[in-house]
Amino acid sequence: MASKFEKYYKRRLLSSYFSVILSIGLVLFMLGLIGILLVNSKKVTDHFKEKIAISVFLKDSTKEVEVIQLTKALKLSPEIRNTVYISKDEAAKKHSKAIGEDFVQFLGTNPLQNGIDVFLNADYVSSSSIETLVDTITSNKFVEEVSYDKPLIDLLNNNIQKISFWMLIISGVLALITVLLINHSIRLTIYAKRFTIKTMQMVGATKAFIRRPFIRLNLKLGVIACILAVIGMFTVLYYLDKSFPDLYFFENQLLLIGVFGGIVVLGIFITWLSTFFATSRFLGLQTDELYY
Repeated sequence: MASKFEKYYKRRLLSSYFSVILSIGLVLFMLGLIGILLVNSKKVTDHFKEKIAISVFLKDSTKEVEVIQLTKALKLSPEIRNTVYISKDEAAKKHSKAIGEDFVQFLGTNPLQNGIDVFLNADYVSSSSIETLVDTITSNKFVEEVSYDKPLIDLLNNNIQKISFWMLIISGVLALITVLLINHSIRLTIYAKRFTIKTMQMVGATKAFIRRPFIRLNLKLGVIACILAVIGMFTVLYYLDKSFPDLYFFENQLLLIGVFGGIVVLGIFITWLSTFFATSRFLGLQTDELYY
């Protein structure tokens, strides 16, 4: 009978430890992912901004030397990240591939124009900066037209501001949930041993002596949960880096180490603090209060 009871008790104990590790690990994992997104948010938004092209269409009479001069002048501008010259023949091939038929053969002529795709540095992707640049480019007589997607740029900038704001709100809420959930999980494990705590107190054990094994045990569980959370975060980051290699998630390794280290320190600190106050609470209860 005693053997069965011991096995049952050990299973209950292991189940309790597993639930503590899982709850702490999951909330730290989610908090870590939000932290990684926050520290990489500028890099991600810059990546999408720098993919937006300004199309400069040139007149058919434009000379090669004029194209070279314009390209060099654009590259010297601090706003410009890169320029790509696209001939009308190359543009026709791309367009034919996109629509699935040779429209030049059908029309008998190529209506497209030679052009230059201009890509800006992320800090200059705004309607006001682009309008100034467009005025400068169109001042060249051989430029037929300059085209860009103004609504897309305005929408992108507005959404980036909204997303950044809500990410900060979510981070704060998740940090609060992390503290409450870890505290609740640890209090439940200590609640199950409240009678043991009171018995030790009644035989003369000091509060520090009673707290010590609980703090040591929960710190071990907290460390395991932190390690699992870091492994999970690293795995997600690895797949994100493989899926979006242009973003270079592992480029700033010190920043990543700081995020991982911050999650570990936060998990251990909250675990220690919650264990300390939970044991103090049960140490302060009267015997008859242990049944409620």
